[in-house]
Amino acid sequence: MRIVIADDAVLLRAGLERLLTEAGHEVVAAVGDGSELLGAISRHHPDLAVIDVRMPPTFTDEGVRAAMRIRRQDPDVALLVLSQYVEERYASDLIADTPRGLGYVLKDRVADVEDFLGVVADVGEGGTWLDPEVVQQIFVRSRRRRTLETLTPREREVLSLMAQGRSNQAIADTLFVSAGSVEKHISSLLTKLDLPPVDGENRRVMAVLRYLESEER
Repeated sequence: MRIVIADDAVLLRAGLERLLTEAGHEVVAAVGDGSELLGAISRHHPDLAVIDVRMPPTFTDEGVRAAMRIRRQDPDVALLVLSQYVEERYASDLIADTPRGLGYVLKDRVADVEDFLGVVADVGEGGTWLDPEVVQQIFVRSRRRRTLETLTPREREVLSLMAQGRSNQAIADTLFVSAGSVEKHISSLLTKLDLPPVDGENRRVMAVLRYLESEER
């Protein structure tokens, strides 16, 4: 299989190149950032690209943005994305295009050489492989997003104002309702979000975090 590697960590890049070469694959390019990756794909048209999520210059999502561009421009290239942490929103974005020939693996899985090479082969042949931890996070986020959809427009409005740090009275003044009405809306939305009173947890903060998480999508 002809493979391009993109990872800014020189040692990991060299290690992957040696590992894949010894397994019988041909590494046609090993680069350190997104722009070099796109150039290598254009020149070599590999079967598979192994891509780090975070690369220069900002070390945020350059790798996954490059992967999504590759998927649009050269859909025959399989993508195996490596990540240091569980960043399921990136996996979700890639899956939204098409799961064919797609893998998303945490970097510590590379230490299990046999399993990693199995993932490489599977994804390169058009299969789909998602790290179990990523799958779990996607499920949790999806469930929380569906739960937020059960809120009434007024409850969502109240939650939005809570996220701005406003007190119950300030929310009441903004919506031209009584403070008691606001308290009822908050109690209702906390119940719908499955946030019962628990010692040591601030239900209001947890509700706001759920809201902010949904807005990221």
